[in-house]
Amino acid sequence: MWTSGRMSNAKNWLGLGMSLYFWGLMDLTTTVLSGTATPQGELEALLSDEPQSHQRTKRSWVWNQFFVLEEYTGTDPLYVGKLHSDMDRGDGSIKYILSGEGAGIVFTIDDTTGDIHAIQRLDREERAQYTLRAQALDRRTGRPMEPESEFIIKIQDINDNEPKFLDGPYVATVPEMSPVGTSVIQVTATDADDPTYGNSARVVYSILQGQPYFSVDSKTGVIRTALMNMDREAKEYYEVIIQAKDMGGQLGGLAGTTTVNITLSDVNDNPPRFPQKHYQMSVLESAPISSTVGRVFAKDLDEGINAEMKYTIVDGDGADAFDISTDPNFQVGIITVKKPLSFESKKSYTLKVEGANPHLEMRFLSLGPFQDTTTVHISVEDVDEPPVFEPGFYFVEVPEDVAIGTTIQIISAKDPDVTNNSIRYSIDRSSDPGRFFYVDITTGALMTARPLDREEFSWHNITVLAMEMNNPSQVGSVPVTIKVLDVNDNAPEFPRFYEAFVCENAKAGQLIQTVSAVDQDDPLNGQHFYYSLAPEAANNPNFTIRDNQDNTARILTRRSGFRQQEQSVFYLPILIADSGQPVLSSTGTLTIQVCSCDDDGHVMSCSPEAYMLPVSLSRGALIAILACIFVLLVLVLLILSMRRHRKQPYIIDDEENIHENIVRYDDEGGGEEDTEAFDIAAMWNPREAQAGAAPKTRQDMLPEIESLSRYVPQTCAVNSTVHSYVLAKLYEADMDLWAPPFDSLQTYMFEGDGSVAGSLSSLQSATSDSEQSFDFLTDWGPRFRKLAELYGASEGPSPLW
Repeated sequence: MWTSGRMSNAKNWLGLGMSLYFWGLMDLTTTVLSGTATPQGELEALLSDEPQSHQRTKRSWVWNQFFVLEEYTGTDPLYVGKLHSDMDRGDGSIKYILSGEGAGIVFTIDDTTGDIHAIQRLDREERAQYTLRAQALDRRTGRPMEPESEFIIKIQDINDNEPKFLDGPYVATVPEMSPVGTSVIQVTATDADDPTYGNSARVVYSILQGQPYFSVDSKTGVIRTALMNMDREAKEYYEVIIQAKDMGGQLGGLAGTTTVNITLSDVNDNPPRFPQKHYQMSVLESAPISSTVGRVFAKDLDEGINAEMKYTIVDGDGADAFDISTDPNFQVGIITVKKPLSFESKKSYTLKVEGANPHLEMRFLSLGPFQDTTTVHISVEDVDEPPVFEPGFYFVEVPEDVAIGTTIQIISAKDPDVTNNSIRYSIDRSSDPGRFFYVDITTGALMTARPLDREEFSWHNITVLAMEMNNPSQVGSVPVTIKVLDVNDNAPEFPRFYEAFVCENAKAGQLIQTVSAVDQDDPLNGQHFYYSLAPEAANNPNFTIRDNQDNTARILTRRSGFRQQEQSVFYLPILIADSGQPVLSSTGTLTIQVCSCDDDGHVMSCSPEAYMLPVSLSRGALIAILACIFVLLVLVLLILSMRRHRKQPYIIDDEENIHENIVRYDDEGGGEEDTEAFDIAAMWNPREAQAGAAPKTRQDMLPEIESLSRYVPQTCAVNSTVHSYVLAKLYEADMDLWAPPFDSLQTYMFEGDGSVAGSLSSLQSATSDSEQSFDFLTDWGPRFRKLAELYGASEGPSPLW
């Protein structure tokens, strides 16, 4: 039978009592006989007062449980308990052996007495119990005297661990202006001591720092607000220190602390307010649309979505000229130009701007209103603006036969400024490279400067410029689209060369060709051509023409019996007329070859028999003939080159040419006849010039060169202005490159008295009172050596010429 010994250590008295209690209980409930438990009936018999008919078997091993305090700090091994077998007579014949968890390392046993000791410091938080096994052996034979028994050593807890906040420090947020008692966060402290034994793990919470703003529930650790109307704008961050103490908060308990950083989150409890009730701004009248004029700002102490602002123009005379938007990054109102401004029309505007929070909280509406207004005065500043055209686009239709100098449109522009400067007009030449048009510099009259041809250019897109006379940098422009209208000025003609054939055996009335025509004109009602034989071929006995009335015509034979030997080719002139006004016509020639055909009408041959060269003409004779032709060609080319060759003058070396050159100009001016080139009287009164006597013929003008003014219509010359007449004369000069007067360029280069070298000319040598010395020429270098030898002093004899 196993029994546990008494504990001699006073410190283990409590453990001894527990062991005795469990010993008695186990003695009543459990008997181990070779590893088997006592039946339930035997247990009930033991507990009953009635006499039993049998007795329980004597126990030899008794299972037991030991208790030992943790954190023993003594120097001697800690006594745990004692194991004893009933077979032990105290003579040392029984040997006790301990095995299992911690045997020999944490716990040891006296193999003679069965005393168990702890040889290491025990920590319940590290290990709460150990399971061991005991054996009793015959010391001499080693035979087991008892079955192996298993028992447990439990480590009894002491308060050696303080509460700890494993999740700290904490960060929490609570809305500002929250009611008292609003939950902020819950903190939790854990105690490693045994919560089932005593108060070692019973934790109580308290607040060490953070009053009177916050409080903590002593049991749950929930932190709540303790002060009403906490304002984020006054104080935003709070540091709260929470303490957790075990032993139920009693004296002697262990404590731990943690920090809770609490931030007040923003709510919309502050209405926006403009720091300025009046803003003064200015903008140039030339400011483009959407350009920024200025900014306004309504200050809001809130942040984030609660500080968002929406700006609107609620009143004022500038609501249609300006707009306002909100910058989402800085929450400012940006005033921009909504439509073009004009200093001359309106010099100032007034706006009433409102700034409001779009996100409101109903419980704070009593703190409002959450909007504010301010007044903005905007002054428009004057700038020098370019001329403005009215209208801003011109569309002109002009017939292509319009006379040169005809005014086709009056272009009008004005200076929008108060000064109203004078305007000068011109054409952007990059838009009119052909120089078909001209605009009067002062009146803006757009005129033709060259003949128009719809078939060449049917549209002209030009740009007319208007420039302020006092400020040339201010230039306005307007697009002018000119459509050239068609007139019937092109005769119809064959689209290609027509060549037909007729068989020798053709019969009268046989179709030999169908012809068509093209016309570059484009009449509104479409083209319609009329075909007939030319007057000189009206009575042609061989062929006739039939108009198909669909802009084509058929060529038919009038007779039969054509012969190549008689005539191999016929040329048939065909007259083509259009339906325009006036009617234009042209003559096209149809070439008809006479061919020999088979019975089915298929062409066999269309050329007469060629003359054959004599058989006796050899190849050598042909080469000789070609050689003679080549020699003749070379002689002709040589003669032509000699006739064109000009004799080159003898060139004298510059250094040897020491005499002066006299250049003579025999060009004689036209004298009074020059005034007849442009008679100013004719320019101002063309009719009188034409009605008077016939003008004199220029003697310096060749007879075949005549003025191109005859091409200008008389009605134009009578009714046009001086500008149109000048344009016509300018066109004449541009077209006739051989009409005088000719331009000539004479360049005279000489050195005057202002030159450092003075004048080398001998024209003024007679004015000198004394003989002039030219010894200084020797100092001028090698370029003037020849002059120095000629004019300088010489010690030797004079040179011979």
